[in-house]
Amino acid sequence: MRLLHTSDWHLGRAFHRVNLLDAQAEFIGHLVTTVRERDVDAVVVSGDVYDRAVPPLAAVELFDDALHRLAGLGVPTLMISGNHDSARRLGVGAGLLDRAGIHLRTDPAGCGTPVVLSDAHGDVAFYGLPYLEPALVKDAFGVDRAGHESVLAAAMDRVRADLAARAPGTRSVVLAHAFVTGGETSDSERDITVGGVAAVPAAVFDGVDYVALGHLHGCQTLSPRVRYSGSPLAYSFSEAGHRKSMWLIDLGADGAVAAERVDCPVPRPLARIRGTLDDLLADPALARHETAWVEATLTDRVRPADPMARLTGRFPHTLSLVFAPERAPDDPDVSYARRLAGRADQQIAQDFVAHVRGAGPDERELAVLREAFDAVRADDALREVAR
Repeated sequence: MRLLHTSDWHLGRAFHRVNLLDAQAEFIGHLVTTVRERDVDAVVVSGDVYDRAVPPLAAVELFDDALHRLAGLGVPTLMISGNHDSARRLGVGAGLLDRAGIHLRTDPAGCGTPVVLSDAHGDVAFYGLPYLEPALVKDAFGVDRAGHESVLAAAMDRVRADLAARAPGTRSVVLAHAFVTGGETSDSERDITVGGVAAVPAAVFDGVDYVALGHLHGCQTLSPRVRYSGSPLAYSFSEAGHRKSMWLIDLGADGAVAAERVDCPVPRPLARIRGTLDDLLADPALARHETAWVEATLTDRVRPADPMARLTGRFPHTLSLVFAPERAPDDPDVSYARRLAGRADQQIAQDFVAHVRGAGPDERELAVLREAFDAVRADDALREVAR
């Protein structure tokens, strides 16, 4: 059985104020063409279909167009909700869409109930594990502690129990939206840290033939059977080095996996350039970036006059301008924002405690901080569900 694995469409998202809807529509067309020309048997979409819980109308219309085109091909499509989606909104009409071969899996209660497709070698059971917000699902899954590993492990217990009751030789595919240990992050992914931990071990998914992951935006192979497709478009300059693609997966009669990357259309390349303004404007080696979307980091010790206007004279698609004068880290003139760059919210809070008190928090205080941040995250998730 041939599968096309994709995820993290983020329909409705912009890139530094540039509307990406046309690029997203081009990707949908590319997806449909790939399904038709490469004889795909099933499409799996592993969450974050939309960029936010209440997407703009144009994004909903594009999603509707994608569903109609995929259904028109007669190729089954399985989708789960991600942490950016409103599971309840995305799941509206799921029962009716099932009849058209579009299978939306947004309810955590359905983790152990697969969509079963068949080929010449028998059945393939597809289990959809939507994004599981630990604070919201821990009671339903009967786990004591609200953590990503515990709720995913409970969901996978249901998957393995259902699979064990099926005919010998039934192959299995799991769709999941999570941060799995070993994956590389980018700046455009929303933090899902709970209790100071964001990642879960890949061993949680043991016992199935293929795991189609979503959430991380870089295409990655954690093992031959556990892969991220990544997002089809770049959504931050941290993805400048990404090769955006989908996975074409051939699932053999014995569950063996063969994988091929299918590149996605690139609306415009990304470039991150760094140096003094005069150097950036004069360096002939940067000519290749003159048609790219550019993030320019200026290292001038004194901020130059009209830097954006001068940059766009050479790089007309400059979207981001960062000032980072070359200074020692302990220089008092280093900006507060630069000192905080790359630090998690809890680490910033711990550093603040150390700054005002002269000593960092002890274990009891660390636990209080973790609980506070987790409570805020849970409250945000509840508010989003209720919207």
